[in-house]
Amino acid sequence: MRILYPAATAVILFGDRAFAGPEDACSSLVGCGVCGGTLMIPIALLVLSIALLVWVARDAKARGMDNAVLWMLVVFFLNLLGLIVYLLSRPQGNLIRCAHCGNQRLQASAKCPHCGNV
Repeated sequence: MRILYPAATAVILFGDRAFAGPEDACSSLVGCGVCGGTLMIPIALLVLSIALLVWVARDAKARGMDNAVLWMLVVFFLNLLGLIVYLLSRPQGNLIRCAHCGNQRLQASAKCPHCGNV
């Protein structure tokens, strides 16, 4: 009875892939890490920026601000500084649900900015 060596067992189980060599494995891992890392960070920042723009637009509309698009542009170009300026300059107050349309509005506002009902 013959004992199979580990290399022979690897050839039987994995074929040619068993002898890829350390330089091939290292280059594929480095390439994947560099490419994935450099692509994922800008994509994550873009997704975060879009989510922030959507939130600013909805919040500005719920607070009855007519210039929601302008605030979106400010936050888009100035990022964190624009968000801080928006948060400091928006109308303060509690948001409640409108009884007629179901959208959010300021509690102190006389009418809903979405449907116009009191």
